[in-house]
Amino acid sequence: MELEFVGGAREIGRSALVVDDTLLVDFGMDSGNPPAFPIGDVDPEAVVVSHGHLDHVGSIPALLAGDARPPVHWTPPTYDLTMLLARDTLKLHGGTYDCPFTEAELARLTQVSETHGYRETFEAAGYEVTFYDAGHIPGSAHVLIDDGETRLLYTGDFHTEDQQLLSGTTTRPEADVVVCESTYSETSRRPRSEIEAEFVESVQTTLWEGGTVVVPAFAIGRTQEIMCICEQHDLECYVDGMGTRVAERFLQTANREFLRDPDLVRRAKGNARFVDGRDGQRKSGALAGHARRGPSRGQRKRIAEQNTVIITTSGMLHGGPAMTYIPEIRSHPVNKIAMTGYQVEGTPGRDLLDTGSAELDGRMLPVSAQVEQYDFSAHADRDGLHSFLESYRDSTILVNHGDRCVAFADELRADGFDASAPALGESWSTDA
Repeated sequence: MELEFVGGAREIGRSALVVDDTLLVDFGMDSGNPPAFPIGDVDPEAVVVSHGHLDHVGSIPALLAGDARPPVHWTPPTYDLTMLLARDTLKLHGGTYDCPFTEAELARLTQVSETHGYRETFEAAGYEVTFYDAGHIPGSAHVLIDDGETRLLYTGDFHTEDQQLLSGTTTRPEADVVVCESTYSETSRRPRSEIEAEFVESVQTTLWEGGTVVVPAFAIGRTQEIMCICEQHDLECYVDGMGTRVAERFLQTANREFLRDPDLVRRAKGNARFVDGRDGQRKSGALAGHARRGPSRGQRKRIAEQNTVIITTSGMLHGGPAMTYIPEIRSHPVNKIAMTGYQVEGTPGRDLLDTGSAELDGRMLPVSAQVEQYDFSAHADRDGLHSFLESYRDSTILVNHGDRCVAFADELRADGFDASAPALGESWSTDA
């Protein structure tokens, strides 16, 4: 078996792995400025996809250009999320370099899609492939690929600790080679329950004091996770941005079985007020099936004046509805901005944490409101990665998807593992 790392090697973003020139695993994009896509020319016989985040699926429709029609295999939630992200990319960037596909290629994707549940072995490009629950976001999967001689486990992104949306991964299928993510290989977290309790106490304190809490959150997974926490602690909240559509998709019949507790997500959706273009809010589900127009800045400003919680994109303050809410609440020190994820260096979210100011909607603004950060990451931390890999001490470990892949591979070798970190464009073979 030969593996070619055409994306996601010694980096985070544009994940893509080619197996024996025939099977492609993931095909993402790095949504930086400018964006980056997997390298080289790929022409797979089939595609398998680990989960529905942009850095793993963002370039998949581009595979259907020309006469190419490879079948694409994924779980139902991953298919739904990919289509949602692709339509959003077309809406925002269609016809530019930032969007590597057209509407026609996106339409073809629906024709070649093949969905599978966990532990349902299927054939793809001559391999036996099985998805296992990865505990990252709904529908996320470890991908086991078996050619009859070598068993390859591509971990995708995974989490070993329970979240509100999902249980942590517990499956450890036998494998000869493991391609393992390493996003948080240098981070040790406190237990999730402690982080949630601290977040809730902080939010409640601000609300009791008459303030407004803006919670920037990633649309897929993080928004719905915070919605569930709010529901469990009787915190009414507004939800704005793509996260509203994602919540609705998670509760569709084909996707409910991929949730830890569908009833909790349903209650969280009922507890939330989804912001739309009618009167600035709606109880979720009240306008199901009706066309929506976007909320106005005026509607969002009126919501920002309320003593409430506002969960909104974008998670790193790159844009989105947060560009209205945060300028509105920034001047009063009783208000609060609760960041819920890692802030990449150079992003407005990171600048806000480090300096108390950030470029928001084209303006550099000082922020007097309280700014806090909570690590609600859906990736395994250092301890989680090591506990997962303990099952693979006799396997070859190939580290990818991280800022310190080489360092983590060195640490694993020092601990007795056969580990390395292939570079972008590098190939690895069982015959080497």
